[in-house]
Order: sequence, then C-alpha cells, then structure tokens
Amino acid sequence: MAGMHCIALIAHDEKKQDLADFARAHERVLAGYRIVATGTTGARVQEACPSLSVTRLKSGPLGGDQQIGAMIATGEVDMLIFFTDPLTAMPHDVDVKALMRLATVYDIPMALNRATAEQLNVFSQA
Repeated sequence: MAGMHCIALIAHDEKKQDLADFARAHERVLAGYRIVATGTTGARVQEACPSLSVTRLKSGPLGGDQQIGAMIATGEVDMLIFFTDPLTAMPHDVDVKALMRLATVYDIPMALNRATAEQLNVFSQA
C-alpha cells in the first residue's frame, strides 16, 4: 500500500450510519485509497463495506482524533471526511477542534457532512 493516498473517516455517534451509507455508496472509489478511521466508525464502515481494508485507530474520545491529527501533520492523510453532529455536546470537543485546525493548516480537503463529501472531486466523478 505504499504510495497510496489516504482518506481518514470519522463520524460522531449520531452520524455513523450516515458515514457507513456514504462508504457503501462509494465503496468502489474508496477501494482505491488507504482508509484509516477512528475505532467505532471504522467498525461500522467495515460492516457496511466488507471489501474495504480499514485501519482502525482508537475511538475519538480515547485519542483517535489526535492520532488522525498526527497523521495529517506528518503527511500520511490526504483527505478528511468527518461527519460531525453539531446538535450534541462532545466531551472531547477540543480534540475535534484541533483536528479540524490541522486539516486547515495542512490544507487537505475536509468534508464535515455528506453534501460536502459528495462534492469532493474523487466522489463527484464516480
């Protein structure tokens, strides 16, 4: 898998099914990428798309968001798809903000909802 571009997938609890549905709809496209995900999100994506190889990191509140942030900072992640739930308070909100800050600082494409993810070039042409 060396040299493959990497997409990070994250979803808050109320958005995990939405992300699994998005992954299922774009399974063929995602198969061409290295996929990393936070723990539970990765499990949901693997259930929805058994053909995908997903590297599961820690759960977001247990450090998974920070792990993905570190991967962005080291150039290992090329795109972030993070389906956020703006209506639910998150105890690890500072980690979420730090992750979004890193995606912005390192200028990688970042989608925070399905409408935006669908517009990313790799998915809109599929």
